[in-house]
Amino acid sequence: MSDNRSQRRRVGESSESEDSGIYNERILILVFASMNWDIPTLCRTASVNRKLRAVARRILWRELCVYRAPQMIKALTDGGRIGGGWQAMAKLMFFCNGCQSTRHFQVCRPEAGHFVKTSRFSKTSGRSFLVKKCTSDLLYVSDPCEHSTGSDDLGLFRGVFWGFMKSRTRASLIRRRVELEEGAKCPFCRARVWSMTAARLIPKSAARRLGSMESGLEYFVCVNGHLYGACWLVPLSSDDEGESEEADRRFDDGGGGYFHRENQIVINGSLNYGLTS
Repeated sequence: MSDNRSQRRRVGESSESEDSGIYNERILILVFASMNWDIPTLCRTASVNRKLRAVARRILWRELCVYRAPQMIKALTDGGRIGGGWQAMAKLMFFCNGCQSTRHFQVCRPEAGHFVKTSRFSKTSGRSFLVKKCTSDLLYVSDPCEHSTGSDDLGLFRGVFWGFMKSRTRASLIRRRVELEEGAKCPFCRARVWSMTAARLIPKSAARRLGSMESGLEYFVCVNGHLYGACWLVPLSSDDEGESEEADRRFDDGGGGYFHRENQIVINGSLNYGLTS
């Protein structure tokens, strides 16, 4: 009988130890909050072992997204769930996925993905990516991440739909019987994707918003509602650059704009120092 008690005690102690210290969710939240949710540190922590990876998937990625972009996340979770999970959402917010040639868009060499120093997601920008019949959909799209390729500048952008399963964009893709791209997967959640070029669902306003030529633009939408794409950016004159910088300082969403730069976060116009150096 004493052996049974000892065994139960050891099991209880083991269970308690697994929920304490580094594996305790509340402690981890406090630790990362004290670090202003430093993204590289969170990525390294989630890579240590399966238990920490599970904790990150269950709660830490969500807390990161909520902390960094509360208004955008509030809008995206209103009455529904985040498509593809919180890890995919965090990657979409803070990681430029790079680019490689596709059947509708050719690059001279692949561009590697990287953590972004600057991101601004806007639902006003998102409306420029929707055809007229789909303008009631809610879509956040980032400003393009600029990559110099020598002679031309490549712009890489990403975005996310609210309630994609019930969106008019998805309904249009289904109604048109657009096939999923062979061999292509979403860089954020690894789900299959539709080419909006193949679907002929890219409005002219998207090129104008990005500062690109209509023929030099392509983007994809995955079954979970993540958007990613590339475009060739039109060179700006010095006057255009000044206007662009002024536009970057404005938040025309009135409640949904989110802007992040390397050691700072701007949410709806208020500046917070949010990244550790």
